[in-house]
Amino acid sequence: MDQRVERLTTPKECEIFAKNARDRNRDDLAEEAKHRAIQLNAIAYGSENDAERECLEAIYAYEQILSANNGKATKASKTWQLVKRHGIIAATERVIERTDVTAGYDALKEAGLEKYAFEATVLRHKELFSETAVTRAELRMEEYLADAAKADG
Repeated sequence: MDQRVERLTTPKECEIFAKNARDRNRDDLAEEAKHRAIQLNAIAYGSENDAERECLEAIYAYEQILSANNGKATKASKTWQLVKRHGIIAATERVIERTDVTAGYDALKEAGLEKYAFEATVLRHKELFSETAVTRAELRMEEYLADAAKADG
């Protein structure tokens, strides 16, 4: 990550930096600032371990996309309700265990942020999630990869 981006300390600074970078045709720096904002939001929320932080990053990344699409700050309200009721790991597990495919992954992938998907986080921290959640995350990731392969060729 560029040192200028690493020095950013608030999501608002990241937003301003990203806009200025895009204005100067530095999309690479704008992308880094976008990722830095996600990290800073998750850190500010607080987490007990890397898995919780990554789950929070997934929510903030999704909110970033929702906000960009809506032209105004938009929260992932239903997901935050689950987090408040059950905690971040249990909320992530509940989202993953739903049989319907979440719109989150598609939106994250389209924005180049698929590494923030709940499914990817579950697979990086299998030991913290139920066998059902891990299996469903594996299946979804396989489906996403197969769909991507079809689209590419």
